[in-house]
Amino acid sequence: MTPVTLPAGKTVSEHCSFTAATSDDAQDHAHCLQHWKQRYEQLSAGRFNGDVEEVWFGNVQIFRERTNQIVHEAGQAWEGSRTFGIPVETEGEGWYCGEVFSRDSILTLRGGEQLDFRTPRQLDILAVTADTAAFVDYARSVENRDIEAEIGMKRIVHGAPEKTAELRSFLLTVLNTVKTTPHILEHAPMRKALEQAIYGSLLAAIGNENEIARPTSTSQTRRQIVERAREYMRTHIDEPITVADLCAELNVSRRTLQYSFQDVLNLNPVSFLRAMRLNGVRRALRHVHSEHDSVADVAARWGFWHLSHFAADYKAMFGELPSETLRTSHSRRRLVI
Repeated sequence: MTPVTLPAGKTVSEHCSFTAATSDDAQDHAHCLQHWKQRYEQLSAGRFNGDVEEVWFGNVQIFRERTNQIVHEAGQAWEGSRTFGIPVETEGEGWYCGEVFSRDSILTLRGGEQLDFRTPRQLDILAVTADTAAFVDYARSVENRDIEAEIGMKRIVHGAPEKTAELRSFLLTVLNTVKTTPHILEHAPMRKALEQAIYGSLLAAIGNENEIARPTSTSQTRRQIVERAREYMRTHIDEPITVADLCAELNVSRRTLQYSFQDVLNLNPVSFLRAMRLNGVRRALRHVHSEHDSVADVAARWGFWHLSHFAADYKAMFGELPSETLRTSHSRRRLVI
């Protein structure tokens, strides 16, 4: 479905939406986020300027918010959600639910809980609001973690700074990709892959204080896990399988899958699945049925959302850019016609 452009910088389709808005009043700014109930009060003197970029797809809302005055924010996120906020830049001291936070803090809020946020003078913050049930299910089935129990009543999660930086960079890239190429989210495999990548990045940044030791499975068990995984891949060769799919199918955690592949094939499952998906893209590019098929669309159907990384991986694997494969395919098609 082709996205429809609406007033106020809003791009929507049946499956996703992207909105950009600017405000010169704090209370007007409070109404920019969809499905949040908020009240903003400006506390510092000066003209207010704020802007928001927001994307929705599947079970996920991602937004970036910038403000230039000290503001008190109150309100609630949508019911059944869990929000994680990651500062990009701050100037001055800010308080979140009674605690001072830093650029490396991860702020969190459960849907229905009261937001109590006194921003710094200058604030640039990224946030992910996800369906709690979907996120909890992913954490349990893929990482074998009870993430709600880990977070408990915390409002600020202090993870490793380097992991927070990775999450910040990842979310900025996601937001920019969706902003520049929103049509990629019309493909279900892309939405699925991106949602799972966001969940995985959040879990990596939050860390796990109760992380268990390496699973003590036997070599025979590890071989059986790898063989079952490969059999599942063979029977679903034309589908963009993810690590989460394998974990659910085999009823094992990501760590167990990781160690099994490493021990048996000396290759991690992410790399193995990436190779499978790259081959799937190549098959699709070599047998396109329309002149309108693009590399971006084919890549999106196989869950590749970062096009520059995808192109580099494709060239490293096959010795040519995906655009070259597509041009050759179009040339063959014209000769046949």
